[in-house]
Amino acid sequence: MKARNAIKIRPLGNRVLVRRKDESKMSAGGIVIPDTAKEKPMRGEVLATGSGKVLTDGGIRAMDVNVGDEVL
Repeated sequence: MKARNAIKIRPLGNRVLVRRKDESKMSAGGIVIPDTAKEKPMRGEVLATGSGKVLTDGGIRAMDVNVGDEVL
């Protein structure tokens, strides 16, 4: 397995950085699904989050997700 480059990425504001999770290549019945017939993954893992949304009064509303959460 290749070593990943350790780049620190911090999204700005209310942005979130998500890595797609690979779907299984086999269906529940045991049928192998080729890459051309698969849909894009809908699940992902949160890698980084911004500080939150800046409100009109100058305050910051924190993010609802944290690093490591699984999202759809």
